[in-house]
Formats: sequence, C-alpha cells, structure tokens
Amino acid sequence: MELTPYFKSVLDQDSSAIVICNLSHEIIYMNPTAIERYHKRGGAALLGQNLLDCHNAHSNAIIRKVIAWFQESPEHNRIFTVHNEKENKDVYMVALREDDGTLIGYYEKHEYRNRETDNPYTFST
Repeated sequence: MELTPYFKSVLDQDSSAIVICNLSHEIIYMNPTAIERYHKRGGAALLGQNLLDCHNAHSNAIIRKVIAWFQESPEHNRIFTVHNEKENKDVYMVALREDDGTLIGYYEKHEYRNRETDNPYTFST
C-alpha cells in the first residue's frame, strides 16, 4: 500500500497498533507499534500474509460478518468488537473507503481508556 508521507507519518506516530487489510484480508500495512506488538507472531513478516490465518474459525466468521455489514452501506463504518479489561481499551473494526464510498479494506482501532500521566508539554527525549 502506498501512503503519502503525511498519512504514513500519522499512522507511524500512533501509539496504538494499526494493521490495515484489504478485502482479501491481506495485511498491507503495519505501523511500528503493530510490528512490535505482534513480534512474537512474526512482526513485519506478517506483511503480505492473510489476517485470517492469524485467527481461529470463530474469529474468522465474525470478521467476515463485519465485512459483509460494511459492504451493506457506506454508512456502516465502525463497529465495537470487544473491551480488553487487562489493557483498559475498547477495540473497533473500522471500514476504509474510496471517496465514492466503495469499501476497499479495514483496520482494527484500539482506544485506550487510561488517563495520560505525563504533565502537559513535557519535553523529553
């Protein structure tokens, strides 16, 4: 997947894992956080692999059901999938679309619920 430098930078700087898949479930992009998070499962070597190979049959059926729902309407763009209590985060599947609304892929979005502990504007390296 070719990303403009601006969009790639946004994804690369996100502290949440971002794994983008096309409609064939091929992993076409992983940000650095995702590569690190999934290093025990192959990390960057997962690029080009089928996401469904990383999940069990039940999860694959749910993924396919969500994709079918995304395809039903250009207004179907985000669905809550699970709350991870251990990491205090909600997880969503999000549709990726062309300007005309055509579904082209999807990704999983992690929204952490922990309050930020840094002081505002703490400049450190």
